[in-house]
Amino acid sequence: MTGVLVMGAGSVGCFVGGLTQLAGVPVHFVGRPRVLAALRKHGLRLTDQDGLDRHIPPLQLRLHEEPPAGLKPDLVLLCVKSGATVEAATALGLTLPLGTPVVSLQNGIANADAARQAVPQLHWHAGMVPYNIAEIGPGHYHRGTGGALAAEGGPADVALGAWQTALARVGMRLDLHADLAPVQWGKLLLNLNNPVNALSGRPLRDELLQRGYRRAFAALQQEALDLLDAARCPVAQLTPLPPRRLLVLLRMPTFVFRLAAARMLRIDAQARSSMADDLAHDRVTEIDALCGEVVRLARSLGRSAPLNARMRDLVTAWPRRRQPYAPAELLRALGLS
Repeated sequence: MTGVLVMGAGSVGCFVGGLTQLAGVPVHFVGRPRVLAALRKHGLRLTDQDGLDRHIPPLQLRLHEEPPAGLKPDLVLLCVKSGATVEAATALGLTLPLGTPVVSLQNGIANADAARQAVPQLHWHAGMVPYNIAEIGPGHYHRGTGGALAAEGGPADVALGAWQTALARVGMRLDLHADLAPVQWGKLLLNLNNPVNALSGRPLRDELLQRGYRRAFAALQQEALDLLDAARCPVAQLTPLPPRRLLVLLRMPTFVFRLAAARMLRIDAQARSSMADDLAHDRVTEIDALCGEVVRLARSLGRSAPLNARMRDLVTAWPRRRQPYAPAELLRALGLS
């Protein structure tokens, strides 16, 4: 590959883009001033739960506040927050050659479709990032969980195949799917823990070891699964257990859950949801791309999703509260006590 452009150098963009550069591919990072200032001063450090610890010096980073004019990347990774999708897509459409492939590595279901509708002259692919990435210091991004990247594509997508080969050189797997929707819904079900984790104020592993938080997570998942069944939407299995059996495990007493979910609990002590970081730094969250997507699915079926709607309200109201929820308190707030 001759070059990759990362549009949105946040946690996902810096980690995946950094791995791509470590694989020997020139990478251009477009990001916000805060992130770019840290990268210019400290460089980019990538670590993970498997022992990765690599550093890219500042002078080896190509950093931009806007997509650079005249750049002709083989592939673009769209990593902005869901609410900025159309704005970022429009900026890309003004600078990139026609037909440039773009992979949406964003939470939620509809980002690639929204970008495609806004800027049809680019070639859009849905994507999925399975693992948790936390910014644990200036220019330092840490992967705390495992899994393989996924993207919508196949043998005819030359740029995706080249990226897949490059990532393999640094030990990162990319799976290509003709239809990514089941994978996206499977990831969204797991991401329904993001608001639970954010409101708990705890690291991800500590939160999952509290039964009350797991009950809240399971209730959000069950509501979504019931709607997906009604809509006849298939859901990929992204954990060792099928989604319905995972609900049973989440609701078990903690001593049973700890034993039965050993693989699920292989989470770095530093891992936390990106939504927790957003609340801590007064940033707009992606709650509407998660719980809001479940609410919209319910509406399309002439039904409601009261638990996901209520969770969306709790996250939106955080700036007026700014105090973590204890497990029982969160259950009561969701009407589950």
